[in-house]
Amino acid sequence: MNPLLTTNLNMDFSQRVVIDSNEMNWLPSPLEGVTRKPLARENQESGHATSIVRYQAGSHFRAHSHPKGKEIFVLAGIFSDETGDYPAGTYIRNPPGSKHSPFSTNGCTLFVKLNQFDMQDTQQVRVYTETQPWQQGIGGLEVMSLHDFEGQHTALVKWPANEVFQPHRHFGGEEILVLSGQFEDEHGRYPLNTWIRSPHQSEHHPFVKQETVILVKVGHLPT
Repeated sequence: MNPLLTTNLNMDFSQRVVIDSNEMNWLPSPLEGVTRKPLARENQESGHATSIVRYQAGSHFRAHSHPKGKEIFVLAGIFSDETGDYPAGTYIRNPPGSKHSPFSTNGCTLFVKLNQFDMQDTQQVRVYTETQPWQQGIGGLEVMSLHDFEGQHTALVKWPANEVFQPHRHFGGEEILVLSGQFEDEHGRYPLNTWIRSPHQSEHHPFVKQETVILVKVGHLPT
């Protein structure tokens, strides 16, 4: 097994983490045909994990459960399980204790968060974001809410070109995956497929120069 997967990776939630996943190599998973880029994980297959995961065409996972839930955003291709087929742009939440047998007929790439739910967060969610309306946010931002639970919020946020947001602080932290364009703040520039995790009470002053869409989760990190 790759030594990266036998030790804790980015599990200190008091530290800011920035990873350009474009620069990472694909690593094997326990299933042939499924590879991954681990962003944060405990040193066990069934523990807390955040990853970019790629299914080759024809890949199947055996039936397995999610003791503390599973969260998926389909980045490319079509992801499937016994409940349906989910194309790129689909947001999926499987609650704690759920089980499924995932596969991909033609291949897909996913952003996956595993075993990170509050045990009281039992809602199953399927949102195809390509057909959902955007809501007006602060300034020129547009927001598409995906899930809310007791101060934890997951959403897509669309930034128009040259938008500058107000400086702000993250109660319960913030996690971002850049889905298109390039996100920026006073700390750096974050291209497509960059993952950023900022701890509780961190702050920044974000902006963009080109239209950008990010997947954002806030309020879920240790306080």
